[in-house]
Amino acid sequence: MSAARRWLSIVGIGEDGLDGLSPAARRLIAQAALVVGGRRHVSLVAGAVHGETLVWPSPPQAAFLAIVALRDASVCVVATGDPFFYGIGSLLAREVPPEEMICLPGASAFGLAASRLGWAVQDCALLTLHGRAIERVVPHLQPHARILALSWDQTTPHRLAELLVRHGFGDTRITVGEAMGGPRERLRSANADDFALDGIDPLNLVALELTAATRGRIIPLASGLPDAWFEHDGQLTKQDIRAMTLAALAPRQGDYLWDIGAGSGSVGIEWMLTCPANRAVAIERDAVRAGRIGRNAAALGVPDLSVVEGSAPGALRGLPPPDAVFIGGGASVGSTIDAAWAALTGGGRLVANGITIETQAELIGRFKTMGGSLKTIQIAHADPVGGFNAMRPAMAVTQWAVVKP
Repeated sequence: MSAARRWLSIVGIGEDGLDGLSPAARRLIAQAALVVGGRRHVSLVAGAVHGETLVWPSPPQAAFLAIVALRDASVCVVATGDPFFYGIGSLLAREVPPEEMICLPGASAFGLAASRLGWAVQDCALLTLHGRAIERVVPHLQPHARILALSWDQTTPHRLAELLVRHGFGDTRITVGEAMGGPRERLRSANADDFALDGIDPLNLVALELTAATRGRIIPLASGLPDAWFEHDGQLTKQDIRAMTLAALAPRQGDYLWDIGAGSGSVGIEWMLTCPANRAVAIERDAVRAGRIGRNAAALGVPDLSVVEGSAPGALRGLPPPDAVFIGGGASVGSTIDAAWAALTGGGRLVANGITIETQAELIGRFKTMGGSLKTIQIAHADPVGGFNAMRPAMAVTQWAVVKP
């Protein structure tokens, strides 16, 4: 079998345009029957183009059919910096096999910013806020942290400054890198609590440097956030029980959780905090609580938590199959377990907590017929009694955990 022809080239370009490209990259542009890119990219390479040009539509996937239709010719896609680092490259790779493409990446905005600041890229948190919620930065706000974030537009640095002040990180140093790598490049810095930079270029990157003794609220790396960090009406898996529940759920990178009877959303939120690749859906029948879950998720840095308003098991229909399921309440726990178990992927984990004797009886029965582990969790906290203190026990929680074969 003959080797596949590399008909699709992807060239990374900087703000210095053709001057910053290698001879090989310029040849790929010149030989292409079609050159595709953003309006700015097409303008930057206009002097080397001999074929047709196409400016990305919105969304860019709308142009993929036209690109693939030219498989017998040659197509060159021009993109900012490294096309496979928060770029168009991975989207194109879903349509075109790797052996049919060649990529010549340019310098990424992250690398350019780090080189200007003297930072080691591997020691930085690298984020994109381009088309994404700005609250995604919250879990990365740690002592000594250095964060590099691609902006959505000229408003992003100001919005980040406001968020930092709101979360108690006003002493964070913000550096805005504009039009990095080209003749218009500019770096300016200010503290978040005194941020007043004007005329920011829409093409910018933000670098955040946090102090060691930050006054802000730090999201811990272990499970079990303080209960007071959640807006709730008492419908909350409490801190100690929540930490043990997350341990039983055993989150792994990229796993998807159903949090059924989510209440305040605390379990789903902490599930997503364990890894940026983790996803979760919170199913909650009460509309007020469902709205509260969204606010909690945004405040704690996982704004992408999905919320479904409805009662289980009916509300579970149509959801993607889960890798793990947590059932925290609900009168129809038996039918909910049946539906969740049927949807659960092989090797997936199901954990159910119960405090009523009816739910406990259901979980004991499931343990007898389906196996797994069954435990009673009893937590007591010191509480004033007159002029002294005594350990006051909370209601016992029965927890059943099982792995699907």
